[in-house]
Amino acid sequence: MATAEPIIMPGYQGEAIHGPYDDPDGDSDADGSVSDNSDSSVETAFERLSAAAPRGWRVELIEGEIYVTPPANGEHEEIVSEVTDQVSERRRDRSLRNYTGIGLNVPGASDTGHVEPDLVIAPKGSFDDQEQWHDPASVLLVAEVTSTSTAERDRAKKIHGYARAGIPVYLLIDREEGEITVYSDPSGDAYTQNPKYKLGLAVPLPEPLGFELDTAEF
Repeated sequence: MATAEPIIMPGYQGEAIHGPYDDPDGDSDADGSVSDNSDSSVETAFERLSAAAPRGWRVELIEGEIYVTPPANGEHEEIVSEVTDQVSERRRDRSLRNYTGIGLNVPGASDTGHVEPDLVIAPKGSFDDQEQWHDPASVLLVAEVTSTSTAERDRAKKIHGYARAGIPVYLLIDREEGEITVYSDPSGDAYTQNPKYKLGLAVPLPEPLGFELDTAEF
């Protein structure tokens, strides 16, 4: 495995960001830390990195930490596409829409978090504005597909923000573990229900989706 070299994001004068050279599948992320941990300084650094990030890169603020992630690999995108297609075909509520690339504001441990889930399901018109980061009040489901380098925060840190925001369902598709977890019934910074299923099985999704996701197609 090659040694990670520092990347300085264009226009960013702060600390070096490491990665993605240590991840051969091209799906790694670069984690940034800010020496001044005040909320305002982190938010300022986040805004600068967001403005400087190359097209297609994802910059998120999760539980007070900034994460910079390059575009995902093809396998990741195939899974997101399959979930999107199945939701479109099987949803009972025809007003629901699939969104990718949507930024959400979620409550962080000490400040507001800014996250961009792999998939967001919400009623049509939920994000019909000019904002980059949106209120998640209308969101019914968020989904994340893990990579080796993003799995830790998908499995832990993102759960807290999604639960605090009251998002009814968090669908975690864990490629590394070969399983899916369906988090539902948010309470505080956690979900009270979290059944796991092996990839390849039919996975029941709670209402208002109310259908089985065929993961044999992943």
